[in-house]
Formats: sequence, structure tokens, C-alpha cells
Amino acid sequence: MKLPKSLDELSKILIELGARPVVVGGYVRDFFMHHESKDIDIEVYDIGSLDDLRSALKGLAPIYEVGKSFGVLKMRYGGYDFDISLPRTETKTAKGHKGFDVRTNGYLSFKTAAIRRDFSMNAIGYDIKEERFLDPFEGQKDISSGIIRHVDDQGFVEDPLRVLRAVQFAARFNYTLHPNTLKLCQNMVKQKMLHELPKERVFEEIKKLLLKAKYPSVGFELLDRTGALFIELKALQGIPQDKVYHPEGDVWTHTMMSLDAMSSLKTGDEKKDLILLLAVLCHDLGKAQTTQIVEGKIRSIGHENCLAPTFAFLEKLSSEKSLSEAIAGLIKEHLAPSQLFKQKAKDSAIRRLSIRVNIGDLVLLAKADNFGRATEDAKKRVYPAGEWLLSRARELKVEEEKPKPLLQGRHLISKNMKPGEGFKKILDAAYEAQLEGEFSTYAQAEVWLENYLSFLS
Repeated sequence: MKLPKSLDELSKILIELGARPVVVGGYVRDFFMHHESKDIDIEVYDIGSLDDLRSALKGLAPIYEVGKSFGVLKMRYGGYDFDISLPRTETKTAKGHKGFDVRTNGYLSFKTAAIRRDFSMNAIGYDIKEERFLDPFEGQKDISSGIIRHVDDQGFVEDPLRVLRAVQFAARFNYTLHPNTLKLCQNMVKQKMLHELPKERVFEEIKKLLLKAKYPSVGFELLDRTGALFIELKALQGIPQDKVYHPEGDVWTHTMMSLDAMSSLKTGDEKKDLILLLAVLCHDLGKAQTTQIVEGKIRSIGHENCLAPTFAFLEKLSSEKSLSEAIAGLIKEHLAPSQLFKQKAKDSAIRRLSIRVNIGDLVLLAKADNFGRATEDAKKRVYPAGEWLLSRARELKVEEEKPKPLLQGRHLISKNMKPGEGFKKILDAAYEAQLEGEFSTYAQAEVWLENYLSFLS
């Protein structure tokens, strides 16, 4: 295993100290998967004290220690983020993610220390001193076979978060859960062990699933198999759709196809992408409550405004109000691009839409919605309504932001008008006229203002 320069320099210091540094966890796993990683975890053996490590490494880079019951030294060096610790054992003592008795011991065997790991692929080590891989649980074999297999029955069930980690790893790497691991996850869900988890930890795993998987649907399908699928999403299964517009099947199938389509449309801005992925995941949740058969036809009238399931689902992940509001705003408008296109809407309608939602983001959501179907246009990745709306929004300079008012209070003051209740009425009328296209420059706005004031007088 070829070591980056910074890791080589750091390990030489540790070896000169008489210690045996072993690279563990994701960095080793990613090496076998041919993935690049900038995070390196090192367990240091044959040493008795974390203080000795701190003293030996303090000249390389600033060091930070984290963890109350055990020490992890964190440092950034040579473009890599290092977590350096002594090997440890963990014993469950109480419910919750903090209910563990942790004991560090620099003289443990690697196998004894690695048994606390979740999956065999994460329990491989690379002994830098001896230049060899340590693989007591056949993680390399499982990586070659594309299998996620837990290390130890007892250790696995002690941390219910591992159910979600199994799901997001399966989606990210397109791997299969070993039957025994799947059965263990199902039993943990039945025993309601996931209820012990704080929403913040659940959200972190869902974020990884959404942002890192090429096909996030794999993870949500697996969540369903474990029995841990959120009830708001489960409710979409079996909800029928008009076969003309949705030949792919029920709302659940469409949502999963749309989610994968959105994954292929990611912008690279993680915050924006997370909002868009959650929006497409939730965009049809309202259909579970609004779908009816009217005169032999399937209708889901007003589903875009039925937001209670969306807020209920998001509340299980985060208490961040701005996140929920951003997602809800996109969902309420997700039909607008197609509707405005069919109506050959005026510029004023597009300007008004830009006040309610970011049009660039909305078009991405609408594209994912339309590509998540089995229609011929979807297969060709063609969405004329979106291209039309983007083109018009760019010309109107409202693709990413709403129009800024040309007339403001200072302009009225310059006309020797005194601030008061009348200001708001005039400014509101001016902005309304601007949205309608009655003026588009300040010079034109001045003319409009003169005419408006003359009319008032």
C-alpha cells in the first residue's frame, strides 16, 4: 500500500517512538475499492499512553483532542485529516449512542480491537511497520464479492445506527447485505432499537445516502426490506397513478425513479443538492392523502399543497425550520414549469414565480419529476417546459433571484415626500407595475411615478 508523504512522515515518528501504527477504517476500505480518501484513521499499538503520542507529534501540526472517555488526536497535515488513537474495546452499558464503557489499551491484539467494528470491510488494517494488511474477518473477500457483512452479532446490535450505516453503504457502493446481516437489521427494527437514536445521527446517515449514492433508491428500497422505511414514504406504496402519465407504476416507484434522476442532476453544491434530493423524495407525499378515482380516472388534485406528510417526515430528520421551508416551497411549485409552459404564460407570471421560489432549483426538481417516469420523453431525457422556463427566466434576469424593486423609499424622499403610511402603498403599487412589465429601468420608473402621483392627486 503506497502511503501519502504526510502519512509516511507521521508513521516514521511513531515507529521511532517504538510504536506500531496501523491504518484502519475507511481509508483502507477505500484503497481496495479504488476510491480516493483524505481522511486517515490510525490506531497506534505497542504504546501505553496517548500523552506520548501527543508529545511525539506536536511538532508536525496543531493537535486537538476529542472524546471524554477515550482520546482521539486530530490533526490536519499535508492535505489529509488524521484521527490518531490507541486501540480500544467498547461494552454496552446503557441505551443510546453514548451508553458505552470504552477502554483504551495499546497492547491489544488487532483482532480484539477490530471486533468492535461494524462491517468486515471496515475492519481491515494496514500495519505500516510490517508493511502488511491485517484482515481477521475477511473484509477483502467481502469487498471483492460486493457484500456488506457484520463483524460480530453482539457488537452489531449494541449500536442501532449500524442499520442505517448498512443501508447507506449498500447504496453508495452498490453492495448487497449478507443475509445474516439483513436478518439482524430486521430484528433490531422489530425491537424498535432505532428509536434510541437522536434525529441528528439519523439525518447524517440519510445525508450520506442521498449525497454519495449514484442510485439513492437502492438505500430506500433496502430501508423498506429492513422494516425501517419512514411511514410517510411507506404510504406511497400501492397508490395508483394514471398509466398515460405514469406507466412506471405506483407513486413509490415514480418517487424512487425521480430520486435517482435527481441524483444524476446534482449541482456539486452539497447544501443545494441536499434540499433538491429531499424535495424530490417528498414531492408526491401528498398523493397518499389526495389520490381519488373520479369518473374512472385517477386524480391527485392539490397534492402539491398537501404538505403535512412532508413536514412530519422532515421533523424526524431535523428541526431546522429554514430547511423544511425551502423544501416545502419547491414542492408547492413543482408543477408550475409544465403549467406555465402549457399556458404560454406571460413574463409577469414568471417574475411572480421567482418571488416564491428559486426558478433554477425548481426546474431541476421538475426535471427529476419528469425523468422519473417510463414515458418516451423521460427515456430521452427531454423536458421542453423546463428549458423554456429557464430561457425566459434568464432573459428576465430572475433565474436565481427575484426582481429587485427599482423604486425605493429614498426615491420618494427625493421627490420631497415624507415617510409615512402612504409610502408602502406607493411602493407596493410600483413593484406590482414592475412585475407586470410596465417599466424595467429607473428612468421608466420615474415616469410611472409621476403619472401615478398625478392620478392620486
